[in-house]
Amino acid sequence: MALTRAGGTDGPSPGRFALEEFALDVPLGRITGLRAGAPGAPRVLALHGWLDNAASFVPLAAEFERTGLDGIELVAPDLPGHGRSAHLPPGADYSFAGALHSVLDIADALGWERFALLGHSMGAGIASLVAAGCPHRIERLLAIEALGALPEAPERTTQRLREAVAATRALADKRLRVFPDLEPAVRARMQANGLGEAAARLLVERGVRAVQADGAAAGFEWSSDPRLTLPTMVRMTHAQVRNLVAGIECPTRVLHADPPQPYLPEPLRSEHAALLPRGERIVLRGGHHLHMEDPRAVAAAIGDFFLR
Repeated sequence: MALTRAGGTDGPSPGRFALEEFALDVPLGRITGLRAGAPGAPRVLALHGWLDNAASFVPLAAEFERTGLDGIELVAPDLPGHGRSAHLPPGADYSFAGALHSVLDIADALGWERFALLGHSMGAGIASLVAAGCPHRIERLLAIEALGALPEAPERTTQRLREAVAATRALADKRLRVFPDLEPAVRARMQANGLGEAAARLLVERGVRAVQADGAAAGFEWSSDPRLTLPTMVRMTHAQVRNLVAGIECPTRVLHADPPQPYLPEPLRSEHAALLPRGERIVLRGGHHLHMEDPRAVAAAIGDFFLR
């Protein structure tokens, strides 16, 4: 498995904790991302949210030197199907179980046997599975705005499966939207996620690719795999999610935004956090992407968690 690095980022990362582009080869194909810090420091693998990319952690990394967290080695990959990384092969299905193995493949390619996990939203859910499924490899878990997986009532199983199958079969007839320039794509992300312009622009600049028509530049389209928009075919039940969270053995800190998201309601999210054997929970005022919109507060909440 090959690893390459190149200087430069898509966003500001001042000082010695400067994010650099990297690429590595795993069984799936090429994985890209951003990394900073020196080898030998505590290792932290940062997993972004659904339809986001490695740039999700640019604002937070910019705060790390100010707060002393520049003493870690941070690697933020574009997860498969996101950003500039390879998509799954035809016929494959994006699932949390598959993502777990992708994370381990990335860690193996980095030469990391043991490491900490930092995850946001979907990335925090995937990190939860990795921590529960491979406790011998995970030292610590910092989960932002998710823990475990989104549960499903058992009586919804058949209906969910039917909806997912129908959507999958219909996807072949859909075409990606082409934006004439980046500005409408930025506005679309702002509207979809309630993001400010600066945060949306970071995600868009890493999350689109140029397309051409008749040899001339025609604009931009999303680089993420359209299959990521499909409904999940099977979800865990509430009981399975509770068992999963209770099986996370490493020290865990959960950061939740206030007000909560409709799909992460109270008291469910606080009840799940209370199941952690070695867990603690911090609630911060902000939106779902608070690590991008208020990175200083999130960096302060992380504190020395990864340095202990």
